[in-house]
Amino acid sequence: MAPPMSAGRFLEALRDEGVTVVEVGDWEHHNRNHKGPWGPVHGVMIHHTVTSGSERTVEICRVGHPSLPGPLCHGVITKDGSVHLIGYGRANHAGLGDDDVLRAVIAEKGLPPDNESNSDGNRHFYGFECENLGDGEDPWPDVQLDAIERVSAAICRVHGWTERSVIGHLEWQPGKVDPRGFTMDWMRERVEERLK
Repeated sequence: MAPPMSAGRFLEALRDEGVTVVEVGDWEHHNRNHKGPWGPVHGVMIHHTVTSGSERTVEICRVGHPSLPGPLCHGVITKDGSVHLIGYGRANHAGLGDDDVLRAVIAEKGLPPDNESNSDGNRHFYGFECENLGDGEDPWPDVQLDAIERVSAAICRVHGWTERSVIGHLEWQPGKVDPRGFTMDWMRERVEERLK
């Protein structure tokens, strides 16, 4: 269990890990905190956007849409490996997910199958949306995968978490498929190596 780090510490942690950061507007104060608490935080969640075009993707994730107001994550990882910080605090990215998965993340154990949606993930996870169509064919450039690894490791390093605190949306909420195009087990192996 951990309180979220400050926005300044978050930015510093990403930069210390070698992440190329782009600060978008007043990202430090753009959040959904009026809808509920943010924290304690327990992990990092990775998504794909089902969009193309970096500028458009960042704008959609920052503003959201009529049925789901932004921010839709804390950072958008574009194809060029840049991490666009668009919000900090509660964000509309995780939604309701499986409490058994949450307990496994907290305990840093293997994840059980996600079969129910009864826990507030927006409260407990840092979220990163990754620019990708999510069709299994849109490529994941090496620089983008490297950025996913680095942001995940940066947050785990600050909180003293292992790679088991990094999950995909598909592992949290039944019916979700993101991120599609690589496995989270493979990404966790990369994060584990980076944390050594």
